[in-house]
Amino acid sequence: MGYVKSNHNTMGWPKPNISILFTTVSLFVVGIVVLVRVSGCEEKRSDAVLSTYLHLSVRRRRSIVRRFLGLRMAEEAVLGYLQNNDEINDSGEFAAERGIDHNEIVNVVKSLHGFRYVDAVDIKRETWVLTDEGNTYATLGSPEFQLILAIPPEGISRDELQKKLGPSVFKIACAQAAKNKWVEMGKQLISRKVQDVEDRVKNLLLQIQQGQGIGSDDIKALKARKLIVPQTWKGYSVKKGPNYAPKRKKVVTDLTRDNFQSGEWKEIEFKEYNYTAKGQPLEGGSLHPLLKVRAQIKQIFHCMGFEEMPTNNYVESSFWNFDSLFQPQQHPARDSHDTFFLEAPSTTKKLPEDYVQRVKQIHESGGYESRGYAYDWKREEANKNLLRTHTTAVSSRMLYQLAQKPFSPKKYFSIDRVFRNEAVDRTHLAEFHQIEGLVCDRGLTLCDLIGVLHDFFSRLGMTKLKFKPAYNPYTEPSMEIFSYHEGFKKWVEVGNSGMFRPEMLRPMGLPEDVQVIAWGLSLERPTMIMYGIDNIRDLFGHKVDLGLIKKNSICRLGIE
Repeated sequence: MGYVKSNHNTMGWPKPNISILFTTVSLFVVGIVVLVRVSGCEEKRSDAVLSTYLHLSVRRRRSIVRRFLGLRMAEEAVLGYLQNNDEINDSGEFAAERGIDHNEIVNVVKSLHGFRYVDAVDIKRETWVLTDEGNTYATLGSPEFQLILAIPPEGISRDELQKKLGPSVFKIACAQAAKNKWVEMGKQLISRKVQDVEDRVKNLLLQIQQGQGIGSDDIKALKARKLIVPQTWKGYSVKKGPNYAPKRKKVVTDLTRDNFQSGEWKEIEFKEYNYTAKGQPLEGGSLHPLLKVRAQIKQIFHCMGFEEMPTNNYVESSFWNFDSLFQPQQHPARDSHDTFFLEAPSTTKKLPEDYVQRVKQIHESGGYESRGYAYDWKREEANKNLLRTHTTAVSSRMLYQLAQKPFSPKKYFSIDRVFRNEAVDRTHLAEFHQIEGLVCDRGLTLCDLIGVLHDFFSRLGMTKLKFKPAYNPYTEPSMEIFSYHEGFKKWVEVGNSGMFRPEMLRPMGLPEDVQVIAWGLSLERPTMIMYGIDNIRDLFGHKVDLGLIKKNSICRLGIE
């Protein structure tokens, strides 16, 4: 059997192409050098660089090598020129004369300037460049010139001419050609008025494309047609810097064992430390605006001699949330459309039985000069668990506990979260914070309530108050509180208030001459007014901007 000449060796593998093999190896070696040099790695970290390089595609490796070689050529050109010359006047002209990409010259100048090898001064020039439409007209000619060429000597109908040019070009061409008085726009035919025309627009565009200057009137005309746009060209003039050297020295950051063994440490130049450089900003915690306002309001209550009530129970029974407050069981607020009831545990197992019986009696038959509500009060309705709809449920518990001891006057407050089944919009959420204050003492009147409200709200910066009669199931009399807002130039509702009814207090066991005055407001409303927020969802909830949390100003409530 004869032998056939083959491109494969005896093992069946293709014979290597020496040129391709050399190029590949060269790219590989130079690429490794590039990555090590660009990353500033020492030998001990070169393994990681090598691993990174090997995971790149061949195309990406070639791109890195080309970029490195281009930057190296640009650096050698800049430093070599300055060795025999005082200054590079214009980096653009310098790059063009040497056939180097100007962007590479710019990058090299920035780097050399950072190490003070050179001193660079910015150069800026305003130039004009063609838009996409301008480039099209520079190639094909202006629309009006295309229209002239498309019109035969005998004329042409509008429809035929539009088909030739296309609707968009036809519309522009007709307007410009008519303006130049090149064509006669008849009802049936469009015909030429002139036989020979010059495409001046195309010539101007070509001049701009070639970097030539044109007149200001021509610039205005082309700009009005959106064929050109301004562009700022940036370059540098370059001189020798204080650290100039014909070749960049290798600057190291670490002193290694190898440097000592080889004696390199005697000639090594170390990178200077920048002692004025700022470190990475520390990401610390920030107080939410609601917490800031809450802390200040809490401080105001403490200054007025109030004691904070425990509000750690989000879950309450309907008895403490509604029934103990003399709120009837058929009241709309107790419907599932307004209140979140729990599925598990759905009911409470512990209530003070003697107090429950007195509350049942006052609801069904009245007492203490009240007729009650005259309905069949149901224990199973009172046992239902829910997410509390107001912190007044906490007030009810505290007053009941106060009534079990020899009486002493008290001033209580609470600030905590409550829940209501409401539609979410810019002013309402299903959960929010309620501020509540109450004073329990003998012989209190409505005048005492008004005086305490003026004292409290004046510490919040609200000195102009007025009151409007209102209705609450558990307070009588009741008042809505309004404050005049200097910024809005109008009266704004800021809270609700009243005196707890005897039907609520007497079943608890409080003496008959003891009255309780109370008021409440939301925490969100004053916070929104203070921080200029008009949508409550921007203040509380999952849509809150973290920038607001980090940058909000100090709360100055109660600060003179």
